Amino acid sequence: MPTISMFYGILIRMFFKDIERHHLPHIHADYQGDVAVYSIEDGSVLSGGIPQNKHKLVVAWIEIHKEDLFADWELAVNGRQPFKIKGLDQ
Repeated sequence: MPTISMFYGILIRMFFKDIERHHLPHIHADYQGDVAVYSIEDGSVLSGGIPQNKHKLVVAWIEIHKEDLFADWELAVNGRQPFKIKGLDQ
């Protein structure tokens, strides 16, 4: 599972060919062992959870980078390496 971004201690990851479980474009946000899965379309939490202050950062980051995330999703579901995306702290 490639890490496509990191900011404020949050790792943003995207699995290769990950369309079975959640059935829509999504990312995995990992913060100190807590993991939440977010819809790229609207930033909603599909499963799991991270602390509220980090959750707000992830939702803002998704909104800023939505087009890049959809492009990376297409690469990843086809087994190709997604591109890195800048974090909020860069």
